[in-house]
Amino acid sequence: MVNEEIKLKEVRVVGVDGEAIGIMTSDDALQLAYDKGYDLVLMAPQAQPPVCRIMDYGKFRYEKEKKEKDIKKNKPIELKEIQLSCRIDTHDFDTKARHAQRFLESGNKVRVVMRFKGREMAHIGIGQELMQKFTDVCSELGTVDKPPVLDGRILSMVINPIKQK
Repeated sequence: MVNEEIKLKEVRVVGVDGEAIGIMTSDDALQLAYDKGYDLVLMAPQAQPPVCRIMDYGKFRYEKEKKEKDIKKNKPIELKEIQLSCRIDTHDFDTKARHAQRFLESGNKVRVVMRFKGREMAHIGIGQELMQKFTDVCSELGTVDKPPVLDGRILSMVINPIKQK
């Protein structure tokens, strides 16, 4: 609560520099804040008596929003993994693709892994076709960072999310 919204009988007032001014009525505290050219902001309503601070509320709100944006912007990007097989059915493929799209929308990288077991190594072409199909499904939300690469019995690729405005 700010300025006239504070309808308390007594408040403990803290000055601009953090120094304790004392306990006074909310009307006197508001007048003191106006005299100094600042706002009276309720900081701790649960305290006895409630604590109010004299400050520039617009500047305080601006800095708070700026910090929140920095925290949101610097959110670490996680690498999520989706595992496929070359014998995957269409419904299972669609489910895995939806999971990958959800990961990409939330700003995470997606690593798509396909493990070949036993005689499946003879059908690497099927795996590469599935990877291409997966890339096409996720093309609106992400771009391929690392194209499908066969490393032993594992075919894998990495998809980066597209930056959203």
